[in-house]
Amino acid sequence: MRKEITGFSNPTVKYLRSLRDKKHRKRSGQFLVEGLRLLEDARSCGHLPRQLVMAEGRHPHELLSRLEAEVETAGGEIITTTPDILSKITGKSNTQSVVGVFDELGTDLAGLNRSSAKIWLVAQDLRDPGNLGTMLRTGDAVGAGGLILIDDCADPFSAEAVRASMGAIFTQELAQARWEEFLPWLRGGSGQLVAASLRDAVPYRGAAYQAPCFILVGNESQGLPEEYETECDLRVTMPMRGRADSLNAAVAGAVLAYEVLAGLDAEAQNG
Repeated sequence: MRKEITGFSNPTVKYLRSLRDKKHRKRSGQFLVEGLRLLEDARSCGHLPRQLVMAEGRHPHELLSRLEAEVETAGGEIITTTPDILSKITGKSNTQSVVGVFDELGTDLAGLNRSSAKIWLVAQDLRDPGNLGTMLRTGDAVGAGGLILIDDCADPFSAEAVRASMGAIFTQELAQARWEEFLPWLRGGSGQLVAASLRDAVPYRGAAYQAPCFILVGNESQGLPEEYETECDLRVTMPMRGRADSLNAAVAGAVLAYEVLAGLDAEAQNG
């Protein structure tokens, strides 16, 4: 289905604009993805937008033409509008020439298959959407099964988080839960819970990591609550050789994830 929108007051424009706000995303179960690169990442992972919104006068592109055809074949809607209206939808003056509307992804804890990957990332009370998106990207890079969001994390479907994920929002399993739900689920099967900490910690290099390893990262400013740290099976410390007393939360998660990956791969080769 194809249609053209020329007026700012069009109900579809108002709806698409509303997806910039978390409350409207939650209510509708949909989110925006901006730019051909991210849309192509989604398509290659088997996800097509419900609506594809394109600016008139854009330069032709082979990937966009293929995406248009697949969206239309799947019963999606192709919308052409002016660059000014597209900017109104995204809230950006230098918006991309194409935007897609996707159904929100994710599952509950029961829907995760913990044995499908050696590594899982877990973020507790992570508030910065850029950090959240970076953790998704890290998870994709290390072959993690997905990202579990604990307590009051940033919205993974915000434009900032989706952009920072560099397409990993479509490759990583995503689940959200409270700590009191997560811990019983984790203890109900195999899984080692690991966090960077100063409490009874061992050096992160060469620590005894076990698969599936759940790497827990805390809030950017407060870190992990003490009671959460005490529940970890392994606490590790990373050396700070300069003035900084800690790493950015997402960076710490990435450093630890690669060390865990190296340890698990070495164990598999030796075993």
